[in-house]
Amino acid sequence: MRDLPIILLGIGGVGRCLLRQIMAQRAFHALNYEVSLAVLAVADRDGAVIEPDDGLSDDLLAELCAFKEAGGRLADHALGGPQGDLTGIVDIAGRAGTIVVDCTASTATVPALLYALDQQYKVVLANKKPLTLDQEVYDRLTTAGATGRNGQAPVRHLGRARWEATVGAGLPVIATLNRLMASGDEIERIAGAFSGTLGYVMSGLQAGEAFSAVVRAAHRLGYTEPDPRDDLGGVDVARKALILARGLGRRLDLEDVTVEGLYPASMAPLTVDEFMAALPDLDANFAARVADAAAQGGVLRYAAVIDAAGCRVGPVVVPANSPLGLLQGTDNLVSFSTRWYTPTPLVIQGRGAGGDATAAGVLSDIMELAFTA
Repeated sequence: MRDLPIILLGIGGVGRCLLRQIMAQRAFHALNYEVSLAVLAVADRDGAVIEPDDGLSDDLLAELCAFKEAGGRLADHALGGPQGDLTGIVDIAGRAGTIVVDCTASTATVPALLYALDQQYKVVLANKKPLTLDQEVYDRLTTAGATGRNGQAPVRHLGRARWEATVGAGLPVIATLNRLMASGDEIERIAGAFSGTLGYVMSGLQAGEAFSAVVRAAHRLGYTEPDPRDDLGGVDVARKALILARGLGRRLDLEDVTVEGLYPASMAPLTVDEFMAALPDLDANFAARVADAAAQGGVLRYAAVIDAAGCRVGPVVVPANSPLGLLQGTDNLVSFSTRWYTPTPLVIQGRGAGGDATAAGVLSDIMELAFTA
């Protein structure tokens, strides 16, 4: 039996789901892989619990999950303490073979991730933000440990990091992209719906609901962030599109992605309550766009498109019988149109959000790295 050391940054919804899956799958991993995942440290925004020798027991991990779920801070936990240096945590808790897992939504983890790779550790990300900073940061994260001719890092080669959960939660989007690239296939176009929230909104519009009504329903059901503009603005989808574009070898930054949100800039300064009250002002515009799409034999979808023309995110009209046109509800979908996958694209569809689905993608990456030099 081989211990696989884990340091977890972030114990929010996804981090807690990951810990629970690790505990639930211990017998499975032992029987089928002869691996035991030893969680050496868990950190939140300003605290940590660390046990670098034997790792944190399952009883303690379960207790920490409950503690965080109840609103606790690890800095206040009886076995925890304050921390302001994630790199220091990696330094203290890390040992040979460690995998540092980033389940935060912050750029503050970047120094710790780069330090971990410099120490020959491995990294798994559910956090999109590090991969959408400067191109140099993306390159260092994604190619660390990969060597090409004369010791130079190759343009396309997986190193000691994995980031499947950054785009489609547990859907194998990044793995599919990497396999297509490795085969030498020419990817001409990627089109995807990467937001369950915006998928719900578009499905409602297609069903004839007013924009204000469907956004309010999504907010009430908890599909949106507390401020719906965090979803409706499209920035999260833009980050996912940028990760895919960079995976194609495009040298782009976030400002190079064209983003059209679902509300005008004039509504940005409003409070949440004011924004929600003003939503009916947008109803007529969206009803007209839906009608125009139908007149073209299409439907309106909020999509990311990466092709020769660039990388763009926003509402688009797609054929009603296309994969994106047939998409309903909160599922995610990505289609790859390539030299080999034409005229019918390669399509991946399924649950693309939620703590359990995202954690499953993270755990799969961990297990892959367990057997990667």
